[in-house]
Amino acid sequence: MKKTILTLLVYLFTKTIVAQTAFDSSIALVPQAANIITASTIIKIENLGININSDLPELRPTISADGNLLFFICQNHPANTKFRSVPNSQDIWYSKRDSLGNWCEARHMRSPLNSTHYNAVYWISPDNNRILIRGAFTEGAFLGKGVSMSHLQADSTWSAPNMLYIKNYEKYDNGRQSGATMAHDGQTLLLYMTPERGSPENDLYVCFLTANGSWTEPKSLGKKINLPGYDEMTPYLAADGVTMYFSSNRPGGLGDNDIWMTKRLDKTWQKWSEPVNLGSPINTEDWDAFFTLDAGGEYAYLTTNLDTYGQSDIVRVKLLEKEKPDPVVLVSGNVYNAKTKQPLSASLIYETLPDGTEAGNGVSNPADGAFKIVLPYDKNYLIRATADKFFAQSENLNLDSLTKAGYKEIHKDLYLMPIEIGQVVRLNNVFFDFDKWDLRPESYVELDRVVKLLEENPAIEIEMSAHTDSKGSDEYNFTLSDNRARSVRDYILSRGIGESRIISQGYGETKPVATNDTDDGRQLNRRVEFKILKN
Repeated sequence: MKKTILTLLVYLFTKTIVAQTAFDSSIALVPQAANIITASTIIKIENLGININSDLPELRPTISADGNLLFFICQNHPANTKFRSVPNSQDIWYSKRDSLGNWCEARHMRSPLNSTHYNAVYWISPDNNRILIRGAFTEGAFLGKGVSMSHLQADSTWSAPNMLYIKNYEKYDNGRQSGATMAHDGQTLLLYMTPERGSPENDLYVCFLTANGSWTEPKSLGKKINLPGYDEMTPYLAADGVTMYFSSNRPGGLGDNDIWMTKRLDKTWQKWSEPVNLGSPINTEDWDAFFTLDAGGEYAYLTTNLDTYGQSDIVRVKLLEKEKPDPVVLVSGNVYNAKTKQPLSASLIYETLPDGTEAGNGVSNPADGAFKIVLPYDKNYLIRATADKFFAQSENLNLDSLTKAGYKEIHKDLYLMPIEIGQVVRLNNVFFDFDKWDLRPESYVELDRVVKLLEENPAIEIEMSAHTDSKGSDEYNFTLSDNRARSVRDYILSRGIGESRIISQGYGETKPVATNDTDDGRQLNRRVEFKILKN
């Protein structure tokens, strides 16, 4: 991306400017190694280099959870959609890391995402399949102020953006600038704006996703965050869901706006720890904002105007321990059709056990079924995919039992069972105590999904079965499994399902799906399943 100012001027006068997906490779890129900030120069800061930064202003970085995809703004680039008609045009550009960890040459986003006067990406979902962008759109048509969502499509292009419906949004966004970000759970929206017409002083607000897909009315984050007479803006909520970084010109800073850190203390979003200034070299005497993190929490990405190629560059900062959020687990995998083994486009839901509270959502890539979700420690999760005419084989991930040993990455594929006669579905989140058949409360979330399936498909009849490993006598294992299958049936009947639609059967150790010679094999054999008998 790097070009000297002279090269840019020559380009402007000799080339016909056409919106493009990449920089013109015929333009010589002039290395300026002396200007790149390295660990040997300043321990904590690293310039991202000439494939991203140029002698033009680069602004508002947004990094993916895995740290391999970066969106940012390039101002006044000749490839920008409104370069000739809008002063200081701002378009979305992006770069990906290659297999060696190097940033590839930045590319210009296609229409319709770059179509208005000033464009920006506010947030990337952990799965890299959704982006939150500046402006309100309906099927790609620009309507004015607001925020919109775009989804990655099967052909690797982005869908036309559509606005998020936020209750009474127009009452709050009346200042000189505004913006947003989203929590990694996909259910919480953070905004900066002001209801005071023409005011440069913003406050921070939170909105929550409702059951119908709209968002609640913006709610102030409280007096500890929003100081009267000062500007609070560009919030970023870390992957842990509690650590927030934001920009403010409040007292105690180094100059103009600085980056501050605080932690949410409860679920009201009103109680926060005392904001702490991150200090130098993250903060400078100038205006500092647009702070973003990968899920690992080791590095922050932000804009600086110190030792840059041009007016401002994107840099990476290695954080001190006291500046980091709490560690999380990044779960990645693919969603498959359990029968055909083909990848599926699906929605992702993860819930906490035993209460069944939805903790977050996501989507799988429509081309290969790939997904990523971020999970904080200290909770027991049920994870499942959903798609029309399929039933999920959910997975259990108990992070409450793990020590917070830092950031972790876990691979876990998800399977969807087609709803058809003969299909067997394993219920991975049905639990019993040792040598007992009374259902544990955390089983109810899983079994309620079976109830919902039967309610929505009144013709379906099923056999509920339970199985054991080979330890113990044949008679003991048969009795235990039969009682467990009956307990599951009784629960489903208690939820209003007719007796004729479900039978129960214990099979003991007679139908193993794995070896009984290992702990892992025996665990697989100890299971509860249902089989569709009639549809």
